[in-house]
Amino acid sequence: MNNQFKHICVIGLGYIGLPTAATFAAHGIKVTGVDVNQHAVDMINQGKVHIVEPDLDALVKVVVAKGMLSARTTPVEADAYIVAVPTPFKDDYQPDLKYIEAASKALAPYLKPGNLVILESTSPVGATEQMAAWLAEARPDLTFPEQAGEADILVAHCPERVLPGKVLQELISNDRIIGGMNQLSSTAASNLYKTFVQGGCIETNARTAEMCKLTENSFRDVNIAFANELSVICDKLDINVWELIALANRHPRVNILQPGPGVGGHCIAVDPWFIVAKTPEQARLIRTAREVNDAKPEWVIDQVKIKIADFLQAHPEKTIKDVTVACYGLAFKPDIDDLRESPALEITKKLAEQGLNILAIEPNIKTLPKNLEKVNLVDLTESLNADIKVVLVAHKQFKEQNIIYNVNAVGI
Repeated sequence: MNNQFKHICVIGLGYIGLPTAATFAAHGIKVTGVDVNQHAVDMINQGKVHIVEPDLDALVKVVVAKGMLSARTTPVEADAYIVAVPTPFKDDYQPDLKYIEAASKALAPYLKPGNLVILESTSPVGATEQMAAWLAEARPDLTFPEQAGEADILVAHCPERVLPGKVLQELISNDRIIGGMNQLSSTAASNLYKTFVQGGCIETNARTAEMCKLTENSFRDVNIAFANELSVICDKLDINVWELIALANRHPRVNILQPGPGVGGHCIAVDPWFIVAKTPEQARLIRTAREVNDAKPEWVIDQVKIKIADFLQAHPEKTIKDVTVACYGLAFKPDIDDLRESPALEITKKLAEQGLNILAIEPNIKTLPKNLEKVNLVDLTESLNADIKVVLVAHKQFKEQNIIYNVNAVGI
């Protein structure tokens, strides 16, 4: 175990922060987690979790019981700080760093010489330097990497690169990119992550680490956009896109992804815009891919409308208010409860605005978000008699009941 950091403070106990905190705690480092959500704090201190992630509940229960993990709403003095807060974008697609700024100002009073501050939040290029500037502004009595060769405070960026549903496994097995604002920061952060990371800890500078995460997700976004655009083209040409992709993928150097209703989650649906915002003239392909994927939910809605029109024509005694539409899945990907930037959620919401009777089937949540007041959350059996079935997310429960392969369902 790394003896330099005996106590760390993780700010942000969401889908990345909590698994990270629990994993450090399981490897012998005392962790204080910080979150503004009092409910989340209370749940964690009871040894419970407020998010769905396989095996996380069991891990949190163990490390809380051992006294290695606790949660609170304000930071404490520690040896290292990990900032894992959201980084959304504004209406004009410019990055919004307000949560990083708030976290920086919250932890600044507790800093002391020798501390390490790591930004894990996926961020636009320059965000780590901006975080250091906010810290320096709050603590003029301390020096930071851009102010001195051997600064009082070390600062680094280490983006997460885990798959929801396999977070605990990939936190340990995946390589980590460690981007320090100076070499001492890179080395210290690398040593900290080596506490549990079995993959490589590859050191670079902060800007390259920031761009690396954005590049990874933009690469995936571009490839998804190709599949989504293919599905629209094939619909126009009366070709089965699933068969087409299966045939094309028999080529030894072709690996086309599967199309879907769009792209969601806090990473792929957001990160490419950070590149576009910084370099709008150069990021032409990345912008176009984002626009293709952002347009896919409306295309799906149009397909549903066509099915509704066909249904009403076949049942002239019914009106649109009599049509029941079952939307299968609200999360942004299979077998998780994360609704952030979910195209399935957007599609369901917009269909409800049409005056239809909308049933939502999402086995990973217990209550609907507030913007779905007109939607009924039901279990699988209650949805089987719906007039129109819209399969949006390939949850395992839907596969087990053959919902995904139902010929009467609307394909995406």
